[in-house]
Amino acid sequence: MVIIAIVFAVYLLVMVGIGIKYYSKSANMTQYVLGGRQIHPWVAAMSAQATDMSGWLLMGLPGLAYALYVGTSEAIWTCVGLWIGTYINWLVVAKRLRIYTEAANNSLTLPDFFENRFADRRHALKVISSIVIVIIFLLYMSAQFAAGGKLFSTIFGIPYMWGVIIGAVIILIYTALGGFTAVCWTDTVQGTIMFFALIIVPMIGVAALGGFDEFSLKLSQLSDDVLTFFPMADGKINGILLSSALGWGLGYFGHPGVLARFMSINSPEEVKISRRVAMVWVSVTMAAAVIIGLIGKALMPDLADPENVFIQMLTTLCHPVIAGILLTSVLAAIMSTASSQLLV
Repeated sequence: MVIIAIVFAVYLLVMVGIGIKYYSKSANMTQYVLGGRQIHPWVAAMSAQATDMSGWLLMGLPGLAYALYVGTSEAIWTCVGLWIGTYINWLVVAKRLRIYTEAANNSLTLPDFFENRFADRRHALKVISSIVIVIIFLLYMSAQFAAGGKLFSTIFGIPYMWGVIIGAVIILIYTALGGFTAVCWTDTVQGTIMFFALIIVPMIGVAALGGFDEFSLKLSQLSDDVLTFFPMADGKINGILLSSALGWGLGYFGHPGVLARFMSINSPEEVKISRRVAMVWVSVTMAAAVIIGLIGKALMPDLADPENVFIQMLTTLCHPVIAGILLTSVLAAIMSTASSQLLV
């Protein structure tokens, strides 16, 4: 635990250091809110996806797949819906939003854009959209802080509320200091950590089980039921579960944190580069997260909290230094989303 704590401390200091580095570069509101619209397409893509996925990618999604049967099929279709939503959002919305937010009196936020685009002199669009964003993001941010509290509590055995406070304070510091550019670069670091952690952990799990054949055998021994691609109920496809899982992808088109990344890209012509990077990232990470849930079920079939499957696999199977490095991916997922929501 001491070794893991040291790794976490180094990671958190690096994040604060990025905030300090970009403090002097946020000289005006355009720089602070949108990075001067000069964000590299790779950075914008990584930041958008890290912002979107949050702690759900490393805790919620593996936990859903861990449930098997209906849970696994629901996790798969949730990923399908998110993949479609991500692609269409980058294809249809990103370039247009980048062009028109600058054309509409250099709108720095979505409420500003709505007001300028539709010449709303009564400010109704700005006020209503701002209220909606504040209410929803307060709820969403609280979920990220809750995930951080669970992470610190599970690993270090500290009180849950102290875990929430530690994560919140670090996020507040680097977001307030460095603004949008700092958040984008911390998101990029965090998204990279998440990407490689999600690739490495399934390999470690399969090796611990003794190979793919042993993994398949253990899964088949857990129940007489058969894993299905579609969520089933009474021998039929459960249309409500299927449609609700697919419906997750609709959220992308109004996600202020993701849309802000579209507005910040260096030029509209570079959106295509960002889209390709984003789709590779989201495809690999979501597939790996579902696989982690299944491997975790085969390794540890009786976990009290399935959402801790990723954490339990690392603390059980890995050397503390490796576990510490890979566990920062959970913290990265939480912090990347919470910081972007805070900035919005």
